Amino acid sequence: MKEIVIISGKGGTGKTVVTASFAFLAKDKVMADCDVDAADLHLLLEPKIKEEGKFHSGATAVIDKDKCIACGRCLEVCRFSAVSLDFTIDPVACEGCAFCRNICPVSAIEMKENLSGQWFISDTRFGPFVHAKLGIAEENSGKLVALVKKKAKELAKAKKASFVIVDGSPGIGCPVIASLSGADCALVVTEPTLSGLADAKRVINVAKHFKIPVKLIINKFDLNLKISKKIENYCKEDNIDILGKLPFDKSVIEAITVQKTLPEAASDNIKKIAESIWSKLSSQL
Repeated sequence: MKEIVIISGKGGTGKTVVTASFAFLAKDKVMADCDVDAADLHLLLEPKIKEEGKFHSGATAVIDKDKCIACGRCLEVCRFSAVSLDFTIDPVACEGCAFCRNICPVSAIEMKENLSGQWFISDTRFGPFVHAKLGIAEENSGKLVALVKKKAKELAKAKKASFVIVDGSPGIGCPVIASLSGADCALVVTEPTLSGLADAKRVINVAKHFKIPVKLIINKFDLNLKISKKIENYCKEDNIDILGKLPFDKSVIEAITVQKTLPEAASDNIKKIAESIWSKLSSQL
């Protein structure tokens, strides 16, 4: 079983569209969406939920008014101003540090675990799919990513699947690091812009730090041939294999509009390129 993580360094490069194309082309796989802060792979896969669970992470202080003696110690020590004058806790301001609980002389404060999101195991027209939804303004998305990957690997092992294909988060933060953990290959999708190149370099360095092999796709390469050439030169110098270059094509937008993947509904040229990219990637793992 090989795990492929599709990442981008920044949002809007076409990472999820490429991932959805692999969902169509790969015949023996489990899909996972680890962009839990803003998941959207489900829009193209149309999942039917089979199993779901709650994700708890972090804690918020709660004051028991029956035990509280209004001594004011919690009010004094809370650096986040989460304790009000009537000795109640503002759950938005509370950072869960538990200092107030530890300082309370009558043990009137307890830490209650937060319900931070949900995870799902679904069926799609392309096979099994593990995904999740992080609650609004909730933290610890990296932990939820790790949970999604764990369940995807367990499902792949049970089904004896050849691939786990992961739609990672954009950027280089905690969710990306959690997405990359244990991967066999990081596929970077970039675009021919200065920010696209700069952010691709950053996420490539993150993947290399964890000794994960990196490959790359240039999406909409013909919108700026000069920067596309810069990306190609950078990859050549850094020994990064470019699996393919997708041109700008209105049929891509039309396919997405009707919730179809590129091999299903894009132009013949785009279909051939997508098929070539998957063939190269799968054969090299």
